[in-house]
Amino acid sequence: MKLQAVELRRIEMPLIAPFRTSFGTQVTRDVLLLRAITEGCDGWGECCAPTEPLYSSEYVDGCDLVIRRHLLPRLFEAPQLDAARVDEILSPVQGHRMAKAAIEMAVLDAELRARSEPFARHLGAVRETVDCGVSVGIQESIQRLLEVVAGYLTEGYRRIKLKIEPGWDVEPVRALRERFPDVMLQVDANAAYTLADARHLARLDEFDLVLIEQPLPEEQLRAHAELAAQLATPICLDESIVSASAAADAITLGACSIVSVKPSRVGGYLEARRVHDVCQAHGVPVWCGGMLETGLGRAGNVALAALPGFTLPADISASDRYYRQDITEPFVLKDGRLRVPAGPGLGVTVDAAVLREVTTSVDLVKRPDR
Repeated sequence: MKLQAVELRRIEMPLIAPFRTSFGTQVTRDVLLLRAITEGCDGWGECCAPTEPLYSSEYVDGCDLVIRRHLLPRLFEAPQLDAARVDEILSPVQGHRMAKAAIEMAVLDAELRARSEPFARHLGAVRETVDCGVSVGIQESIQRLLEVVAGYLTEGYRRIKLKIEPGWDVEPVRALRERFPDVMLQVDANAAYTLADARHLARLDEFDLVLIEQPLPEEQLRAHAELAAQLATPICLDESIVSASAAADAITLGACSIVSVKPSRVGGYLEARRVHDVCQAHGVPVWCGGMLETGLGRAGNVALAALPGFTLPADISASDRYYRQDITEPFVLKDGRLRVPAGPGLGVTVDAAVLREVTTSVDLVKRPDR
């Protein structure tokens, strides 16, 4: 396959409701989409980097720049290209995993569409549907939190994940557990705590949580191992897991017993599969995290979450959890599950009319010899 050009498109997607975490509040998503144009089929990629470098060092404007200036020139130099070689070709550029993930996704989508192979089959999926949970941002009150969670449970979500931070942790979790004693419940700290908070975090042990996600800063693997020895609640790592080797190190150190896999954070779906394989070899369960993706990223994540090691409900959710109008056909929750797309590539179709409505800029970058 030869890459002829790449379309870089920015879109603005309003969220149905503001989504608040310890990193700030989002009311819209400024999304960078890539369309890889080849001599056979086109493929779509989605960059999940947020507007500001608060979740990680990457942000959407930075990804746009590094893709144009440093990544695409290397891809255009390759006489032949397949998704399995993208990581090798781009390896001289250090970091920038979210930017690289968007490129790999677009190339992989084009490649699989050309040979009529679904994402799920290529990755090794074993299920046709995946169990779905929902992530609940920090609310203005406990009463509002209870109302929001009740609504999601009525819709059929199989697990609730509550964002926490200092000052919003034990009491909201207690209120949720008292109101919904049987719900599968976990919390996500987004690295908001320090090891000095261990005794406070241990107060969460009484609530029978599935896990506490990323309580400490991402580089503090040894501190996570120390914290894990002081808690009964299993620790899950998210931001710390940037590759399969990072997952192996974290597991070996005892820093976690569960892993959240986000393809954009680890550099793409192929590395995400390797993270899955490492965790499965160590008997560590994994689940698929979300980054408020459009239907494109959601399609890839649903396919990934159908692999055998993904034994906990995913943070994928239905399209209407975030967007009134998605850029693809919507993902609809049924009995707490989403169906894995079965069509070629990502298995979804971009709605051209909707895409035009939400587009803020578009630029076609051609290979130099065209």
